[in-house]
Amino acid sequence: MFALISFLFFTLLVAFFSYRICKGEDTKTNDGYFLGGRDLSGIFIAGSLMLTNLSSEQIIGQNGISYSGTITVIAYEIGAAITLVLFALVFLPKYLRAGITTVPDFLEERFDCGLRKIISIVFVVSYILTYLPTVLYSGAIVFNQLFNIQEITGLNYFATIALIVAVIAIVGAIYAVKGGLKAVAVSDTLNGAGLLIGGLLIPILALLKLGHGNIATGVTELFVNHPEKLNAVGDKHSAVPFAVIFTGMLFNNLYYWCTNQMIIQRTFAAKNLKEGQKGVLYAGCLKLLGPFILVFPGVIAFHLIPGLSNGDLAYPALVSLVLPKPMVGFFAAVLFGAILSSFNSALNSTSTIFALNLYKPRLEKKGEVASDEKVIKMGKRVGIALTVVSICVAPFIMYFKGGLYGFLQEMNGFYSAPLFAVVLVGFFTKRATAKAAKAAMLVHIVFYGLYEIIKPDMNFLHILGIMLPIEILVMVWMTKRNPRPIPYTFKRKEAPVEMTPWKYRYHLSTLICVVFVLYYVLFSRIGLLHY
Repeated sequence: MFALISFLFFTLLVAFFSYRICKGEDTKTNDGYFLGGRDLSGIFIAGSLMLTNLSSEQIIGQNGISYSGTITVIAYEIGAAITLVLFALVFLPKYLRAGITTVPDFLEERFDCGLRKIISIVFVVSYILTYLPTVLYSGAIVFNQLFNIQEITGLNYFATIALIVAVIAIVGAIYAVKGGLKAVAVSDTLNGAGLLIGGLLIPILALLKLGHGNIATGVTELFVNHPEKLNAVGDKHSAVPFAVIFTGMLFNNLYYWCTNQMIIQRTFAAKNLKEGQKGVLYAGCLKLLGPFILVFPGVIAFHLIPGLSNGDLAYPALVSLVLPKPMVGFFAAVLFGAILSSFNSALNSTSTIFALNLYKPRLEKKGEVASDEKVIKMGKRVGIALTVVSICVAPFIMYFKGGLYGFLQEMNGFYSAPLFAVVLVGFFTKRATAKAAKAAMLVHIVFYGLYEIIKPDMNFLHILGIMLPIEILVMVWMTKRNPRPIPYTFKRKEAPVEMTPWKYRYHLSTLICVVFVLYYVLFSRIGLLHY
């Protein structure tokens, strides 16, 4: 009962403060509703970036991989920090200078409306069929284990998961549909502070238990018994082979952090370039802490709870084992916030893309007035519809045989590399055509689809590492044969944000890169591991 009370207290507290901070915000205009009035500071951008990315499918999935294998999966976290440096220094200034609202907006301006439609549909479909349901399902697993909901309700496992999924989705939809991006960003930041505290507390408590009350003894246990699990340098059979870190992994991260609408939408809402860069680089620093929440607990669980049949069960089991009962409610609340963050951010972004890139152009093509009121109303309706579809799809993910995180990443591979290739070529060339961009996407879908059907003994990140350069070469070759008649130039919008960069951007970027290198030096045979 105490756990439930503390859960409700913290959850309602976040809702209350989010309401107070966002009260009076203009959500009746497209910029006000979809972009938080373009008024987000660096702190809120960093908090929202972190929590949008950090959710239960990652907490469960990455810890599950480290439980079953080694910590090579830290590449997703610390590699993201490097990508955020590139985003802050290279991509963000270009996006803000262009004054766009969505990635498809840029693709339409740079190429044509056909490409905008294609990418918009790809985003919407991928979020509906993979991301939104996966977030809900992984969250349901955690809550079922923390609160023994199946035992309390007496329902079978499928029905229990479906019930929890519905509750999470409905609450998340209230934030996204009612409050818009500003409400999402504020609640993300508040929940993010709680998750950082709670997430770091789990490995500390677990090490205390492993070391029989002494953290140093617990750490020593990890390095003495099965030290190979702490090796971040993976071979070809690892979840993340070392060879892909600077190819397929880098390309996958570049797509996710530099072109994924769900992520970058909050940076489009920055009040100026300075705040945007601060927020992105602060988020990079937080990603460097990610392994202590997302990876190392899985290794500790391997020592404390050996023999689990499914690695995805490791983190919930560890939490149940080490967390004092009075704190279960608080931890459940911050996890709930993380789940809500990823769900409502994806919901908000999907609604934004549908309303602004599919619905609004259709109205204008028919000669109707696409007023902000009408567009926002459609965005809210789409958000509700997506919530219903996600509730229906999510419970069936339990029948997928692989790990949650691997499933999500592999499905993203269908569109991540070609989308990044198109944006990259669009940024740095002036003559590339829409036909070249569409051809590159078609080539990727065909060959990646063949890979998924044949399933050779090769990590999907290798495929992405091979395909992205090929797609860029396809675009360059087609452009040389039939270039755009008039070179493209970026157009400054009527009311661009202030573009003075943050003066400490290079200092913090350098620090992030140094810590990245230290991770791989320390957690390898040339560092702390001797076996």
